[in-house]
Amino acid sequence: MDEMTVPAAGMRVSVRIRQDVVIADPERFLAAARAAHLELSPDATEETAAEDVRDVHDAVFALLGRFGGLAAGSPDTTPPAHAGAPTPVRPDGLRPDGLRPDGLRPAGEFTQVVLDDPLSLVEYGCFPPEDPFALPSGS
Repeated sequence: MDEMTVPAAGMRVSVRIRQDVVIADPERFLAAARAAHLELSPDATEETAAEDVRDVHDAVFALLGRFGGLAAGSPDTTPPAHAGAPTPVRPDGLRPDGLRPDGLRPAGEFTQVVLDDPLSLVEYGCFPPEDPFALPSGS
């Protein structure tokens, strides 16, 4: 990308992000997502977190809401105090069993910036585009 693009008033900037992970430990994955839910919802209890975060979709959205991504940050992120005593980590940031504390194994990430989509998502109103990830023609 040798060409510089100067920001301009009214320029539409779209960011398309793909994050792939492999669930290596489902129990750790759900525990990390429930801990994230507790951090986002101070009035929640461990019981309500277990009710609110029951499946993969709930867990992914809890992690996205808390960290802005899946497997975000370094793998040595320790769980909050209410999640129990932290497990020691190796110098490479992994737990003694070689897994991340969140039970995920990152499997790649791709980010693409697209300028001047014909319409921003909000301009579609109640009827989103059929494929919100499709590139505008000519991109």
